[in-house]
Amino acid sequence: MAEFAWEARTRAGEVRKGTMDADDREAVDAKLRAQNLSPVKVRKKGKDIKLSFGSPVTEQEIVIFLRQFATMIDAGLPLVQCLDILSSQGENKAFRAILADIKASVEGGSTFSDSLKKHPKVFDELFVNLVAAGEMGGILDTILNRLGIYIEKRVKLKRQVKSATVYPAAVGVIAFTVLGVMMIYVVPSFEAMFADFGGTDSLPPLTQFIIGISNGMIEQIPIAIAIAGSTVFGFSYTYRLKKGKRFYHWMLLKIPIMGPAMAKIQVARFTRTMGTLLGSGVPILDALTIVAKSAGNVIVEDALMTVAAKISEGHTMAEPLASTKIFPGMVVQMIAVGEQTGALDQMLNKIADFYEEEVDVAVSGLTSMLEPIMMVGIGGVVGFILIAMYLPIFSIADAVKSN
Repeated sequence: MAEFAWEARTRAGEVRKGTMDADDREAVDAKLRAQNLSPVKVRKKGKDIKLSFGSPVTEQEIVIFLRQFATMIDAGLPLVQCLDILSSQGENKAFRAILADIKASVEGGSTFSDSLKKHPKVFDELFVNLVAAGEMGGILDTILNRLGIYIEKRVKLKRQVKSATVYPAAVGVIAFTVLGVMMIYVVPSFEAMFADFGGTDSLPPLTQFIIGISNGMIEQIPIAIAIAGSTVFGFSYTYRLKKGKRFYHWMLLKIPIMGPAMAKIQVARFTRTMGTLLGSGVPILDALTIVAKSAGNVIVEDALMTVAAKISEGHTMAEPLASTKIFPGMVVQMIAVGEQTGALDQMLNKIADFYEEEVDVAVSGLTSMLEPIMMVGIGGVVGFILIAMYLPIFSIADAVKSN
């Protein structure tokens, strides 16, 4: 037996922590669920603590694996034979080794879903639960195809998130770099040239203003570096705190221009994941817990855990969703209709289709809006600096002509 540290949530959404002696993580999960607790984190104490460098398998490789696996299962090949074939092909040696280990586990008597649990970096909780539902319902090939479609859509959504956040950040970094180079290297060159022509006291006020800013920046470089370092450290430290992380995630949903796009991404992610889980036969409370963990935003996660607690008390999903004030009224009403008609999974997928298109439009609009604004802003500042530097040159040229 080993000692495990665990963190779990009650049905009311309360977080609890503790330690437990067990044979493995699966045993800890089972004991926690028997106590009506939903496991959030379980780790082995002591030597088992390792640095995590992410998954050794890309999502595109998983999609290809799912497509091939589903085709073989649909053709009637035994599960072990499918795993044997897939573990002997492919360019990713790490993935081949993982599939070989899963095959050996299945041959040893474990279910396919339990074998997948041994590799959480590659197969997350959502993946494992869907496969378990497919095994129980005898529709593993259908579930695998559905998983492939879901992961493809998830990859597309991730690209849209990156487009919405990385582009403005990259343009901002480039802008500050250009302005920094101009103020630290270009403007001092002009200042030296003006000094050779008789000093800087007789320069136009605008030119003196820019030179003054440049000199101030050069003198304060160590302080600026210290401030930048402190800002980065302060952000990373406060982000690790529960309140700090909550504030940043709230701000991400409320910030002008970018906030609406991020909110639509959260709606698309929630409805697509929830619809996929419910359509595959996963119980609604388990589905909500899985969706909450994969939300990527603690505001949304806490809201969904509150919804799960209300549902366990006998409420419908729509009512507590409306009280969170995170999801738009149209989404809540469509979910209510889905519950009334008994087609909640289909309604969620329809909402996801609509919001994924909305995300496309929002991200394209965000990029189209920010690009001219940032270009005009950068161009205006650079032009302002250049005009300030060339004003004395024009005066010198006029003086030379008059002589």
